[in-house]
Amino acid sequence: MIPVITIEGATASGKTALAIELAEILKTEIISADSRQVYRYLDIGTAKVTKEEQKRAFHHLIDIINPDESYNAGTFASAAATIIEKLHSEGKIPIICGGTGLYIKALLNGLFTLPPLPKEIRENLKQRFKEEGLAPLYSELQQLDPDFACKISENDTQRILRGLEVALGTGLPLSEHWLQQKGDCKYNAFRILIDIPRPELYQRINLRMEKMLAQGLLDEIEHLFALGYTEDSPGLNCLGYKEFLPYFQKETDLEQCTLLAAQHQRNYAKRQITWYRKVTFDYVISPSRKKDIPVV
Repeated sequence: MIPVITIEGATASGKTALAIELAEILKTEIISADSRQVYRYLDIGTAKVTKEEQKRAFHHLIDIINPDESYNAGTFASAAATIIEKLHSEGKIPIICGGTGLYIKALLNGLFTLPPLPKEIRENLKQRFKEEGLAPLYSELQQLDPDFACKISENDTQRILRGLEVALGTGLPLSEHWLQQKGDCKYNAFRILIDIPRPELYQRINLRMEKMLAQGLLDEIEHLFALGYTEDSPGLNCLGYKEFLPYFQKETDLEQCTLLAAQHQRNYAKRQITWYRKVTFDYVISPSRKKDIPVV
């Protein structure tokens, strides 16, 4: 199995600084696992590595598409796998750094896919839930997919309905689909998490928002408009950019947009923290171990 290192954590936790420091020590390169840094011209609002930082450690999968293009986890996993093979052939241990958890999951575990399911099955299950309650549906799931049923709560409405929908719609239990699609992971991943207490993390996010504005975030957005990109472009609908579109459309003032952008960043961090709770990490860096992680 090919060894790789992942550095993960919520936005503004200091992943980039740690990745560069480690890359210099190991004399290796970094693969960015960030769904926003793939875009060209989106530098300040995505906290993209600077030219100086890139001189310290080469970064892959940044600045690879235009703001009017789309990118997804499957595309990332394929591109990252190719880079990993190349670095491994050169005797380097790749460092995968980023906060887009789905990208890293797609790379390490693959993506779970299902064929389209008839909408009437879901509608029928919802109607049965209204009329019969959840208990009979959970009992039916225990019969159709006991392996999945034993892993979820008898009160988990969403997963019970999903399990029944898949079993009834495909003729196979959800647990069987998982087994069929679970491929052998080619990577021996050493996963590192930077864990910042939420109050401190939120403060770092607020400070970084102010720093981005001081660095010229509004000028960057104006430049995107000048290049011909619009509010419909995927890049301009990224976190940290879409919140300022009303300002340019003269619908609200800069202060309100800034507050909203910081709030959305904090909400995003909260979702990331929830995601990481479901992941097993090999090493967790807490403030007690590393107190001087810079805001990047």
